[in-house]
Amino acid sequence: MVETITKVNGIVNNLVWGWPALILLAFVGILMTILTKFFQITHIGHWMKNTIGAIFGDKHVTKHTKDHSISQFQSLCTALAATVGTGNIVGVAGAIAVGGPGAVFWMWLIAFFGMMTNYSENVLGILYRKKNEKGEWCGGAMYYLRDGLGSKKNCKTIGTVLAFLFSCFCLLASFGIGNMSQVNSMVGNVNTAFGIPKLATGIFLFIAVGAVIIGGLKRVASVTEKIVPFMVVIYIVGAVTIICMHITSVPAIFVSIFKGAFALKSAAGGVVGSGIALAMKMGMKRGVFSNEAGLGSSVMVHSNSNVKEPVRQGMWGIFEVFADTIIVCTLTALTLLSSGAVDLETGGLIGEAAEIESSSLISYAFGQTFGTLGSMFVAVAILLFAYSTVLGWSHYGSKACEYLFGSRSVFVYRVIFCVIVLAGSMMKAELAWDISDTFNGLMMIPNLIGVLVLSPLVMKCTQNYIDRKLHGKEIKPMLSMIPEIQEEHEKLVRQGAE
Repeated sequence: MVETITKVNGIVNNLVWGWPALILLAFVGILMTILTKFFQITHIGHWMKNTIGAIFGDKHVTKHTKDHSISQFQSLCTALAATVGTGNIVGVAGAIAVGGPGAVFWMWLIAFFGMMTNYSENVLGILYRKKNEKGEWCGGAMYYLRDGLGSKKNCKTIGTVLAFLFSCFCLLASFGIGNMSQVNSMVGNVNTAFGIPKLATGIFLFIAVGAVIIGGLKRVASVTEKIVPFMVVIYIVGAVTIICMHITSVPAIFVSIFKGAFALKSAAGGVVGSGIALAMKMGMKRGVFSNEAGLGSSVMVHSNSNVKEPVRQGMWGIFEVFADTIIVCTLTALTLLSSGAVDLETGGLIGEAAEIESSSLISYAFGQTFGTLGSMFVAVAILLFAYSTVLGWSHYGSKACEYLFGSRSVFVYRVIFCVIVLAGSMMKAELAWDISDTFNGLMMIPNLIGVLVLSPLVMKCTQNYIDRKLHGKEIKPMLSMIPEIQEEHEKLVRQGAE
């Protein structure tokens, strides 16, 4: 059975993660960057001020809501909970192990353009979100595919079909990227560091996850806004400490990253062309696994924000990718490359590291500096990262389930999701990751088609915001494509409730 699943998954994986899909991913990011006039650079001060800066000075960002929406900060933390997971630790290590240090460069590049892909997804998510019968916001790629792409001439059927396919793939992905691969990494590292049986950890996680997700998004957001800042800061401190202790090797590391990206050798010492292709492919795949820009996933929680301005929520998408990949993934890469586990000349693993599974490489790197305490630190970090990811993805899956089967199906989905936690704790690591990659790719394609077709709308909405907020023009704001919501939000924005 496992062999059959592995074989079928391998065939599908090669199709959805072939060069056409990766080129589409890069093209959409580049296009959105150009259409928004390199917003992530030209307005870096503005989006920094209105994201991380606003946390400390804008009550609209952090204030808890009394209705079914969540605060902008909670939406960020829940989105980061889903993205800052094992992909930032295990995924980065795996990319370097297979594609060499050069994979890090391609991870950076796809993240740079991915900032604007994620931005565009969030803008479209706010523009097309609706409220369900409970008064909860419902938004995501399925809505802008159905109502946005579907509103184009002769595109109603294709918009509906793509929305349905995206929801199906998202539902499946929530069991892969958002559950099995995370749980598998957790139980493996806890077993290695503390000797606790995998099944015991799985049972504990089954209870810990169920206790939160059964309570719905409000409870998930309440937990993630406490866990995420703590876990990110602690991990950054640990990684920076190791990098500082090997500061003299940092220049050589960057040389290795750029040489590996453009030429020179693959991790396995292959020919030049294959080395570049492997580094590029692994960097892009693991970059997307880490920050999820292009998948259309995080927009489902960003759409639950109490924000009124689509561009405001779009800027949180830029910061999300920046924090996830440019900061956390980079620190992971520098930690591994400075630990002596990788030969900076050839790009291959050396010594004991060559015999270790990729899921344990960062544990090995921390252990080289801090001994047993280092391995324990990474085990706890992965536990927190992966646990928060499972919580975040449970919301994505529940929204896909609601779109497909109605709000009454959500409780059943959450129960099944908890059961899958147990299955993930006993699955082989390689299969769990391969399945996750496949579901990611299947989600990505319909979402990117939607973003591509609706890119002029994102450009128009962005220019509308810049004209009003930065140039002081008195023009009608673009807040929603739903007339009644547009009217309601217009009044609130005039009153200063952004």
